[in-house]
Amino acid sequence: GSPYQPVIETLENYPQKKFYNVSKLGGTKYVLFCSTLDTLPYSIRVLFESSVRNCDGFLVKETDAMNILDWKTKQNNVEVPFCPSRVVLQDFTGIPAMVDFAAMREAVRNAGGDPVKVNPACPTDLTVDHSLQIDYSKCAIQNAPNPGGGDSQKPMAKLSPLRAQPRKLPCRGQTSCKGPCSAGDGSRAAGQFAAQIENTPILCPFHLQPLPEPETVLKNQEMEFGRNRERLQFFKWSSKVFKNISIIPPGTGMAHQVNLEYLSRVVFEVKDFLYPDSVVGTDSHTTMVNGLGILGWGVGGIETEAVMLGMPVTLTLPEVIGCELTGTASSLATSIDIVLSITKQLRQAEVAGKFVEFFGSGVSQLSVADRTTIANMCPEYGAILSFFPVDNVTLKHLKHTGFDKAKLEVMEAYLKAVKLFRNDESSSREPEYSQVVQINLSSIVSYVSGPKRSQDRVAVTNMKSDFQACLNEKFGVKGFQIATEKQNDIVPVQYEGNEYKLSHGCVVIAAVISCTNNCNPSVMLAAGLLAKKAVEAGLVVKPYIRTSLSPGSGMVTHYLSSSGVLPYLSKLGFEVVGYGCSTCVGNTAPLPEAIRNAIKQGDIIACGVLSGTKNFEGRLCDCVRANYLASPPLVVAYAIAGTVKIDFETEPLGTGFNGESIYLRDIWPTRSELHTVEEECVISSMFKELKEKMEKGNKRWNLLEAPESTLFPWDVKSTYIRCPSFFDKFAKEPVAPQPIENAHVLLYLGDSVTTDHISPAGSIARSSAAARYLTNKGLTPREFNSYGARRGNDAVMTRGTFANIKLLNKFIGKPAPKTIHFPSGQTLDVFEAAELYQKEGIPVIILAGKKYGLGGSRDWTAKGPYLLGVKAVLAESFEKVHKSQLVGIGIAPLQFLPGENPSTLGLTGKEQFSILFPSDLSPGMTLDIKTSTGKAFSVIALFENDVEITLYKYGGSLNFVAGRFL
Repeated sequence: GSPYQPVIETLENYPQKKFYNVSKLGGTKYVLFCSTLDTLPYSIRVLFESSVRNCDGFLVKETDAMNILDWKTKQNNVEVPFCPSRVVLQDFTGIPAMVDFAAMREAVRNAGGDPVKVNPACPTDLTVDHSLQIDYSKCAIQNAPNPGGGDSQKPMAKLSPLRAQPRKLPCRGQTSCKGPCSAGDGSRAAGQFAAQIENTPILCPFHLQPLPEPETVLKNQEMEFGRNRERLQFFKWSSKVFKNISIIPPGTGMAHQVNLEYLSRVVFEVKDFLYPDSVVGTDSHTTMVNGLGILGWGVGGIETEAVMLGMPVTLTLPEVIGCELTGTASSLATSIDIVLSITKQLRQAEVAGKFVEFFGSGVSQLSVADRTTIANMCPEYGAILSFFPVDNVTLKHLKHTGFDKAKLEVMEAYLKAVKLFRNDESSSREPEYSQVVQINLSSIVSYVSGPKRSQDRVAVTNMKSDFQACLNEKFGVKGFQIATEKQNDIVPVQYEGNEYKLSHGCVVIAAVISCTNNCNPSVMLAAGLLAKKAVEAGLVVKPYIRTSLSPGSGMVTHYLSSSGVLPYLSKLGFEVVGYGCSTCVGNTAPLPEAIRNAIKQGDIIACGVLSGTKNFEGRLCDCVRANYLASPPLVVAYAIAGTVKIDFETEPLGTGFNGESIYLRDIWPTRSELHTVEEECVISSMFKELKEKMEKGNKRWNLLEAPESTLFPWDVKSTYIRCPSFFDKFAKEPVAPQPIENAHVLLYLGDSVTTDHISPAGSIARSSAAARYLTNKGLTPREFNSYGARRGNDAVMTRGTFANIKLLNKFIGKPAPKTIHFPSGQTLDVFEAAELYQKEGIPVIILAGKKYGLGGSRDWTAKGPYLLGVKAVLAESFEKVHKSQLVGIGIAPLQFLPGENPSTLGLTGKEQFSILFPSDLSPGMTLDIKTSTGKAFSVIALFENDVEITLYKYGGSLNFVAGRFL
């Protein structure tokens, strides 16, 4: 039991509810600290409460709690454990975690233990969403009638969103809405619609009358079930056999939004005991929940598994940067502009590895949707999280999302009792922060970011000149190095009977995706209203542009349909293509052949414009070299313009019905228009229906059969699910770290190697090692599916590690997933070289530059290299999350001394390296390395604490935890 039991109290006015009253930790023993809770940042208060409640003297010690309370002097100097209240997995990362659990049951049984004991230690929610590939883009019937028909001049805002529009027009491309409907049919209240629709919150966009989901969505779900049956059966087995696991089936929504809209508790209540909600998750968007006042961040699959196994997450007690928001934003700036602006300023403030917490008069002007958007971008600016304490805005929002009044009252009383509720009054005392960054919202203008990295922002007004500069610049993080005489090249192309001209900057993919900002309905509505005005003005999108609309959840579709804008979006080609995480993870259907050929033949820099948060190059489609992130209305605007080389101020988007020029300003919706429509359409019934849909699951999932045995019956023939080899060297006791002798360098990489370069994502290239493996198993390229879908098969994932076409290995000299096997001198795929080294018994290491492992968190970034035989990574610096993943799997992260790197040390990477580990290995120790050419130098072993050293000695956290089950 916790030594802090004496501070357990009952909540005022709620005698049956108990909680740890951490604000009471005064008294003689704590006299030094008695006034400090008021000065602590809110996010640190959450860590403190967790350490008090989970104090067991072993994983969480009393000194840990006191260190957190003494944050002001201890920040950056001590490691503290944190036990989150729950874990969120998304299927791609959930599969390996669950496969490892299944394999661990096996290992524990083989070692003589009881496999039934192997279960997740905290509530684990697994959402199955990432596997949706856009197989069917565009609807079956292309030529729509004028959406809404006849009198289209009527202003949007006056139409009541749930009143049927009195027009008699047949629906198109839908399955069972037969012909025109009479004016009265649709005017029933939203709640009644749900009763008649099996499992979907979508209304017919023409008549606001119930109908099944658009065909695109259904076909995709059928494909998803067919293609991924095996994985889904494995999940179903997991949900039956393991305790503490709940699974949210496919076709429901996305991890990030589902997480926010449905799984968030804000305050946990278990057997009348109250404590704050907190979460870690494998999705790099987990940080989104901080916008709701829930402490949470993304960790690797390996750390999540450790949490599921009852171990705390360890973190260095972080600095907390107070971000003070003042002023009000301009009308053109959408929430994504606010986000990108704050992102940039936080990047400049160097918040990597720190907490950010928001305060100031500007905070209450931000809706919860704006807050979650800002919080979501964390992985992109390097902060661990961006915290918005619960305040009145949060409570009002929760009322809309279906929390009942009684629950909200208990929540408010509890949060106030433990000082976790933020008051808006300026008189209330602000916490003390490590440093304060001030951001004036009124200085924010409209931006996009790209063409290769999300931190490179471009003001929309400078887009044309910036793209021109990118063409001129040397090949690099922004430049494309196109010869001056080729910059105005035009490639004519025949498509569907018409001739089009492609040139540098032409838009070929325009995707409004559910990754971040779209959970903010105002941004989605802006896109819809812009589409409405564009269609009414007579503007069109060229047919070869791959347009798609992937709302994060039924809720967003509800916003769009109840406001009547969906038909206008689909008129421009933005059809709903399903609710998974589609374009953002490289699952787009290929571009039309003619367009691909024209781009390749003319060496055209074609562009993708999307509204996710990920635009690392080579991820969308290998022939689309420039990718820009923009707000949904701008995605629509660029799709209409057909190019990013446009100055919206001075150049028209296109010509309207009467041949007159239409400019962006003519169709851009005003804030008041947006707010009116948004107010009309924010209906709490949407949340009710979303919850009903979640709870009901869907027919296909409910009918899916799965085994119920304690151990999983592995199918040897399976190409999806394989028992991984992590437990092959399973040791019940830790062993002294072994030296690494005469290791060859598998890869010699530069700076900013992202997790996208390391870990397999997107489709499986036909020339790759993974493709050869699958072909040998009798599969055709159509059946390959994506790497994400095959995460449960270590053989595929290992072959996909470092298989990114943009990987720049210095041994090769140009981007290619290749390396040199030095003993034979052959140039091979990375996997094949690694396989040869393993057969010869030669260990391998990786040499890298600064910021190794940048980008979103992925578990195969560590598991892949581990199975390739990588023993250590030598880099100038590491991204923190990635570094801890390497330790978690048993790879040593070694850092060159300050000012040193392979070139200053005169290393070519062709040498062999020997690294000695002392038996008394301690955190931050310096190790000596000798090379076969006689050079010697030192590196720092980046183990942060004794736990990491213990894990390394066991050979990673999986083996450590399996040992504990014995």
